[in-house]
Amino acid sequence: MKQEIIIAGFGGQGVLSMGKILAYSGLMEGKEVSWMPSYGPEQRGGTANVTVILSDDPVSSPILNTYDIAIILNQPSLDKFEDKVKPGGILIYDGYGIHGGIKRKDIDVYQVDAMDAATEMKNEKAFNMLILGGLLKVAPMVKLESVLLGLKKSLPERHHRLLPMNEAAIKRGMEIVQKR
Repeated sequence: MKQEIIIAGFGGQGVLSMGKILAYSGLMEGKEVSWMPSYGPEQRGGTANVTVILSDDPVSSPILNTYDIAIILNQPSLDKFEDKVKPGGILIYDGYGIHGGIKRKDIDVYQVDAMDAATEMKNEKAFNMLILGGLLKVAPMVKLESVLLGLKKSLPERHHRLLPMNEAAIKRGMEIVQKR
């Protein structure tokens, strides 16, 4: 098994932390992992993306030109990465941030209305966990238990009280993901 993933959006959407949690989850399961963030100097509000590779075999390079899965959280990221999803791959997006249509017909496309769900939960910071839940539903590359351990490892201890809310957001994301 090898999954090559790009997660892209604006800084502040939890793009890098979503990738870090996914990478930690892979480590918890003994997978070979690569986590390579990329962001501009403005970080919050600027563009950000992270490449995550989870594999049963050693990862030869963290640099990719195409991806099995793209998680796209804004229009500039869609414009940049839509064509880089491998034929037969998966594109997951939040409808709130995408205003132009997705043109590809040779990939599976899923929508997670994470911004709406985060507002319903009265916690906008749950946005990225809702998206992560959608990913885990359509491509269960790691177990939920590993994700929760990865989340605990990546969150500072002072925020561990938020773990139940994050778990609820992941599960909610699994419920609301829809194929397009």
